[in-house]
Amino acid sequence: MKVMVFDVGGTGIKYSVIDEQLNRTDTGSTPTPADSQEHFLNTLREIYLPHKDEVDGIALSLPGFIDAEQGVVRGGGAPSLAYNVGTPVGPRLAEACGCRVWIENDGKAAAIAELERGVLKGCRDAAVFIIGTGVGGGLIIDGKLVRGRDCTAGEYSFMNTNADAWSDPTKSVACQCSTSGLLSSYRARKGLPADAPMDGRIFFEAVHAGESEANETLRSFCRAVAVQIYNLNVLLDLEKVAIGGGISKQPILVETLNEVYEEYILRGHPFSEAQARCLPRPEIVPCRFLSEANQIGAFASYQKAFLEN
Repeated sequence: MKVMVFDVGGTGIKYSVIDEQLNRTDTGSTPTPADSQEHFLNTLREIYLPHKDEVDGIALSLPGFIDAEQGVVRGGGAPSLAYNVGTPVGPRLAEACGCRVWIENDGKAAAIAELERGVLKGCRDAAVFIIGTGVGGGLIIDGKLVRGRDCTAGEYSFMNTNADAWSDPTKSVACQCSTSGLLSSYRARKGLPADAPMDGRIFFEAVHAGESEANETLRSFCRAVAVQIYNLNVLLDLEKVAIGGGISKQPILVETLNEVYEEYILRGHPFSEAQARCLPRPEIVPCRFLSEANQIGAFASYQKAFLEN
């Protein structure tokens, strides 16, 4: 069995054909249409059509509050995908392509992948923290993915980071713990214009070259992420937190995050280090499937929805 899988992000769409052994073929990417849902659906359809005779259907991972059972985007998601909000994206894509379609929130897809086949396998309570254009994720409680009444569980982007600045949109996890936030901070520290060309590759090349501005930015960024992991751990007593997203491919990210957690969260805890260490810290590890976790999880969701019942 093979499935055509799309991982839709705010700026780009990654795709591949995945089989039951998780082999990925015919991989590629394309920019995310920002103008209309019609353009979006047509883009997916054109990529799918050459594979329609070899795949069982389509699995779609995308940001937003996803009602997977109904195939509806209830809200949230990237601004460039606002045209999907309140619409039955799954049924519309199924009609356009003439095949079965299953849609899944991107962070929850990553959590499913890691719980079933990755670094969270066997965990009772854990979380996935996906660092991308925004910050998505998934919560595993009692060995099961938590969706919530309105499908918003694990939408870390919406969490506030400073109660004294509630009206400041930059004081959010979406701004402070995302790749876009990381790059914005780096531009500011370098004194570059806000629209200066910048991506993860350029940033981490500077980190590995030992540039002070890049390394200072990375540590500051990891402090912001570490605080949110600490908060999650206080609430849920987690065994592991798996870090995903494109920049999770950089080993130095999780290495620095673990260093900062020890130095800043535990040894620098405002209630004293002794009290902080009364709260067992979770393991902070990279996702097994790294930036491909969303695709693997969407495939697993499709398989469970259509082929295991």
